[in-house]
Amino acid sequence: MATPVTQTGNAVAPVQIQPCWSCRGPLAADAAFCATCAAVQPPGQADHFARLGLARRFDIEPAALDRAYFTRQRLFHPDRFAGRSAREGAIAESRSVSLNAAYETLRDPLRRAGYLLELAGHPVAGDGATIADPELLVEVMERREALSEAATAEAVTAIVVDTREESRAAHAALAAALAEADYPAARRHATRLRYLAKIADEARRRAADLESRAA
Repeated sequence: MATPVTQTGNAVAPVQIQPCWSCRGPLAADAAFCATCAAVQPPGQADHFARLGLARRFDIEPAALDRAYFTRQRLFHPDRFAGRSAREGAIAESRSVSLNAAYETLRDPLRRAGYLLELAGHPVAGDGATIADPELLVEVMERREALSEAATAEAVTAIVVDTREESRAAHAALAAALAEADYPAARRHATRLRYLAKIADEARRRAADLESRAA
């Protein structure tokens, strides 16, 4: 008997076959439901992109992400399993939790970039890690110094605007680096983007504080 295959881009990969937990009938490892007994299947080990049926890439249309998420999430709504066994209800819930985790990770560009870099074996250092890039370290120190010296809401707002523009440029550079599979560069841009986001948050809080004092 020939091994069934599935088409992925230009590559043809063999389909992983496993038994249904309920009827033991054969099914594809990534199948959500058994074709024989219709039992919902455990979520398995798929990555976030595969779980939502999306190509593994940084450039994702928000509308396509929303459509993929809500279409799948409806399949595992608790109401659809009201008359099923407790085990099926638990499996459906685990499917729903997995979809939520995938959606929350992929809808945030910075988290999506971090996840792609993690999958590629180039994880970004977590919060609290020392900045290893001397150029970025100087930039962060200068921006925070400028923020601490800004005495008016207008001055702080100017910093917010400048940081927002720098963030847009860093986002574009990050997208280009990931598209070219230049992971070291992508990691640098992702780290810089994360610090720019922190400074923007600090600036917005300082602007609000100055405005409240002036009121």
